[in-house]
Amino acid sequence: MKKIVIAALATLAAASAMAQNNVGSCGWGSKVFEGQRGIFPQVLAATTNGTSGNQTFGITFGTSGCTQDGVVSSSWKTAMYIDGNRVALARDAAAGQGESLDTLAAVMGIKDADRALFAATIKANFATVFANEQQIAANLKSVLAASPELNAYAAVI
Repeated sequence: MKKIVIAALATLAAASAMAQNNVGSCGWGSKVFEGQRGIFPQVLAATTNGTSGNQTFGITFGTSGCTQDGVVSSSWKTAMYIDGNRVALARDAAAGQGESLDTLAAVMGIKDADRALFAATIKANFATVFANEQQIAANLKSVLAASPELNAYAAVI
């Protein structure tokens, strides 16, 4: 019984830490394991942040790559929208306008002042963004990251 309780608490702590890591993207764990892919580095980064409390401290005091003016965002909505609307999105992206492109901009939180540039950038980089239908989100993120005016939006993908 004691082992089950300990295992349950460890699982809860790890899940909590992973949620913190995904939301904040700051803290020692995100810095130590930056750029590494896969479940193992993610779990280690989340555990580092969760068990030491450094992410909470970092957000509070603006250390460890954390800021106090950050916006909580989620990339899953953007990825799901792209995944479910590939065909319509490709059609609108090629034209540089359309309902699915407007909706993507809304899901990503693109400001009204940046929407025309967003649509034009996607149109101009259509071949790059839609080079591989399994990597549309990653390709879009790269294109936005390369744009000085739109690079802040790359974080939402």
